[in-house]
Amino acid sequence: MKVVLFCGGLGTRIREYSEGIPKPMIPIGHQPILRHVMQYYSQYGHRDFVLCLGYKANVVKDYFLNYSQAANSDCTISQFGKKVELLGERPVDWRVSLVDTGIWRNIGQRLLAVRHLVQDEEMFLANYSDGLTDAPLPDMINRFKRSGKIGCFIAIHPPITFHLADFDEKGVVRRISASHESEIWINGGYFIFRKEIFDYIQEGDELVVQPFKRLIDRGELMAYRYEGFWRAMDTLRDRQVLEEMIERGDTPWQLNSNVAAAVSA
Repeated sequence: MKVVLFCGGLGTRIREYSEGIPKPMIPIGHQPILRHVMQYYSQYGHRDFVLCLGYKANVVKDYFLNYSQAANSDCTISQFGKKVELLGERPVDWRVSLVDTGIWRNIGQRLLAVRHLVQDEEMFLANYSDGLTDAPLPDMINRFKRSGKIGCFIAIHPPITFHLADFDEKGVVRRISASHESEIWINGGYFIFRKEIFDYIQEGDELVVQPFKRLIDRGELMAYRYEGFWRAMDTLRDRQVLEEMIERGDTPWQLNSNVAAAVSA
C-alpha cells in the first residue's frame, strides 16, 4: 500500500527544537523521527511513500535528495574514498514522492492535495509522522479489510500519567484512578483509508473533525484498540524518552529489535 505522511506542521509544542527544521526531521538517535516511521512501514513491505510537505519543505527535500546510504550503513571505503562498499544485507529501495502542500493547510487539506497520487488505490495508509509504535500493522490492515469500513485509526490509552477523579454533585469523591487504568482512548494517528474517504472531505475540513463526524454518522469509521507501545514526540520530554530508549537499544517499533528482545528473554 502507499503511505501518506503528513510532514508540514509547525510543531509548536516542541518549537524550541523545531525553529530551524520541521518537526518530522527532529532526530531520534542518528535519524529523523520521520525515517523511523518510514522504516516501521517498510519492514511490513509498504515502501511507496507520499510526503505532504509544508513548513520548511526544503529541509525534507534536501534530506532525501542528498541522502547517502553509506553514511547510514556499515561500509568499507577504499581508493581514498572513491570506492564505497556496503556491508551486510543491502537496504530496500523506497519510492518517495515529495509534495509541497503549503504551510498553512490543515491535515484534511494536505490529504486532498495529494489525492491524485492515491486515487487509484483501493486502500492506503496515513500517519502524522511524529509517533512510534510496535502495533502489528498486518493485523490492523486485515481487521480493516474485513470490516468493510472507509476509515480506521489506532486507538491508544493516553501515555501521560495523571489521576482521574470521580465525584458526585456535592463534590464527594467516589474514586480516584490512574489514567492508564481508565477506559479513555485517544486517536493514535496511524490511519488506514479506502479511496472513498475523499467523498467525505470538503474544502477547509480538518481530517479528524468534519470528515470523521460524517464517517461516524454513517457507521464507516472503526478504531483499532491497542495497549502496547505507542509514543508521540509532542514535547522535548517525549523526545528525551525516545532518545533514551534508543541509547538502551530498546526500539520496539523495529521488528528486528523485537526478535532480538524475545531471544534474549
